[in-house]
Amino acid sequence: MTVAPDVIAIIARQAVLAPDQVTPEMRLDALGIDSLGRVEIIFALEEHFDIAIPFNANRPDADAFDLSSVGAVIAAVERLIAAGR
Repeated sequence: MTVAPDVIAIIARQAVLAPDQVTPEMRLDALGIDSLGRVEIIFALEEHFDIAIPFNANRPDADAFDLSSVGAVIAAVERLIAAGR
């Protein structure tokens, strides 16, 4: 399963960009994605990949799920899929 294109498409949709305008090096805050947008991305990723993402919107820095960049999100989703979550 190739995860990256689907994660990029989900993030791009939230940033109101075309997927080809989003690269793994980009930070979510630089894409204009606020905390509500991050929560919406998490819900979309959970639904799309049928995974449970450990995330507390009140304490995002305390979670193991890294939402700092597109590449970090891709890596975190790949780890959850590999772990069978």
